[in-house]
Amino acid sequence: MFIHLRLHSEFSVVDGTVRIDEAVAAAKGDGQAALALTDLNNLFGAIKFYKAARAAGIKPLMGTEVSLHGLGSDPSSVSRMVLLVQNHRGYLNLCDLLARAWTQNMARGQPICKFTWLQELGEGLIVLSGAQAGPLGPPLLQGNQALARGLASQLAEAFPGRFYIELQRAGRSDDEAHVAAAVALAAELRLPVVATHPIQFTQSDDYEAHEARVCIADAEILANPKRVRRFTAQQYFKSKAELAVLFADIPSSLANTVEIAKRCNLTLELDKPKLPDYPTPLVDGVPMPIDAYLRQVAEEGLVKRMAHLYRDADERARQMPRYTARLDWEIDT
Repeated sequence: MFIHLRLHSEFSVVDGTVRIDEAVAAAKGDGQAALALTDLNNLFGAIKFYKAARAAGIKPLMGTEVSLHGLGSDPSSVSRMVLLVQNHRGYLNLCDLLARAWTQNMARGQPICKFTWLQELGEGLIVLSGAQAGPLGPPLLQGNQALARGLASQLAEAFPGRFYIELQRAGRSDDEAHVAAAVALAAELRLPVVATHPIQFTQSDDYEAHEARVCIADAEILANPKRVRRFTAQQYFKSKAELAVLFADIPSSLANTVEIAKRCNLTLELDKPKLPDYPTPLVDGVPMPIDAYLRQVAEEGLVKRMAHLYRDADERARQMPRYTARLDWEIDT
């Protein structure tokens, strides 16, 4: 058995071309009981995916591949890891984590999560190491076992029972070196391994179209012989039989994909308005009615805004009735 735990859809704007309905159809056609969507630094397609998967009788696994810094020998370096949602608390934490990255820590147009945030908001999340692109990848490939061991131990401690060392065989030149080093490290630290396949497009013959999409995002030319090729023609939606052959020598890595799918259980209540519970100040021990509080805050805001618009107090006083009348009309509406 095998469950895909990695997939970049068209909502991974820079490097994905998989349409959600195509991914769900591929999983159903292959008889897969579950499927994960892990777009890069976003949950933009999550609700569409959730609905489509459930309609097809497939368990939707929600997640994200996040860009991360603050972990490793160079805290400023950026690595990637996959976060999978276990439950509703994990879903809210992942939303919070991504919101912080998009609003507080942008670099070169991309949101970057801080490891301290991930530690703070890690409840309800399963963490995959990110293979070569993750924080363990470079030290494992460079033979720096001490650093890799320290990072893996740190992650295992931060996410007890929820951290997996990720293995990939996607046709890249360093895949086997990484798998060998990662399996040895996992055995030494008694950590679980999991096989993933980084899906970027649906069919094998979609590779050229995918590369064109990447070139557009990178402002590159498809025919440039010197451009960096980050993807291979193997990164299509492979069947569970193909993955079983790829990882026949590490059966636990296949079994753990199913185990992770069993551990991820998120139910969303959709198509119903969800208004926030907005607390209001207490007046004589009783919460102020929200309509009254809205008016109070709006009037206070108008005073501040008028002080900015009209520095002269006399002019401000002359203009105030006009703005007050407009504010009253807006609030009454």
